[in-house]
Amino acid sequence: MDETPRRLRRQMASARPTEKVITIVSPCYQEEDNVERCYQAVKRIFDEYLPGYRREHVFSDNASTDNTVAILKEIARNDPAVKVVVNARNYGLFRSTFNALQYARGDAVLLMLPVDLQDPPELIPEFVKLWEQGYEVVAGARAERREGWVMRACRRTFYTLVNSLADFDIPENVGEFQLVDRKVLDAMLDHRDQYPYIRGLVASVGFRRIIVPYTWVERRNGKSKLRLGTLIDQALNGIFSFSSLPMRAATLIGFALSALCLLYALAMVVAYFLMPGVAPRGTTTLIVSVFFLSGVQLAFVGMLGEYVVAIHAQVRHGASVVERERVNIDEGEKNCTPHLS
Repeated sequence: MDETPRRLRRQMASARPTEKVITIVSPCYQEEDNVERCYQAVKRIFDEYLPGYRREHVFSDNASTDNTVAILKEIARNDPAVKVVVNARNYGLFRSTFNALQYARGDAVLLMLPVDLQDPPELIPEFVKLWEQGYEVVAGARAERREGWVMRACRRTFYTLVNSLADFDIPENVGEFQLVDRKVLDAMLDHRDQYPYIRGLVASVGFRRIIVPYTWVERRNGKSKLRLGTLIDQALNGIFSFSSLPMRAATLIGFALSALCLLYALAMVVAYFLMPGVAPRGTTTLIVSVFFLSGVQLAFVGMLGEYVVAIHAQVRHGASVVERERVNIDEGEKNCTPHLS
């Protein structure tokens, strides 16, 4: 693996002033009612509770068509601590956020603070305090969710499934609202993933972690852009990105079903000669067998397809995100980002 990006990041880190920098990354899409409120909330928290730290706030916009970009540009024009990345199109939450993380220059980085503020920015001072105590990953856990029981049950099922398949643990209810040390972020950025599952990357690289529970509140303005299909896509990505167990299970189940079908066929042959009036005949048995095995085959082919699609995306080596413009970001900073075109 090319060590140039990591070496450049270390050189930039060593060139920082003694005042520690905390970076906040906020993805947004069609959030003209929330971006100003998010910016002011973070600024107020740093002014009141973190006066000894330097603030860096990176907004990543997924090609909004409302006034979100205009508001962000005005904020950045008046505050050099704010950086703005505007994507050429909507690349989804994780790809957009991971791309923005490559511009983070902080000694510690809050991986994701969505501008809807359902994850409370008031926890940032506590996160920083725990980071200063030696924890390299301070993870917020949504101990209480103000959402329906169906979504809570689906999320619980997902965490149970992914933790049983992966060879590392993703704590239940822990999302991307996590403050990580610089070396954790560097290890994450070394993963050249076209569809990064950020919380999985954090868990996979390890380091010392502490979990802070909090209440995930309801939105005050606007509507969530995450739909059920998007959540399912994220869940499948999390499962297939960090485990080969589904394919191994498919292989074992395929062998087991083949053996059972062979035994069934032998049993029917024996029954035909020994119990001709009892052995099942006709098309019903054949139809049931064919449809059952066809369903199993289609499920496993689909599972194989998930892996093939993931491999195809990786080997194409295209840019994970194409940017339209950047604000308050020097051109030289792009040299430290191996994923950008």
